[in-house]
Amino acid sequence: MRALAAAAVGLAAALALVLTVTAIGPPEGGTSPKPLLTSAPAHP
Repeated sequence: MRALAAAAVGLAAALALVLTVTAIGPPEGGTSPKPLLTSAPAHP
């Protein structure tokens, strides 16, 4: 019974976190125009 209660509490906390993030929305601002490096630079 304790495991069921713990699972319910964890599920409720996760759902509350998802709903909070959804309500807040995406952060303001833009992205950088520079691309990210995806590989190590070549050695000279």
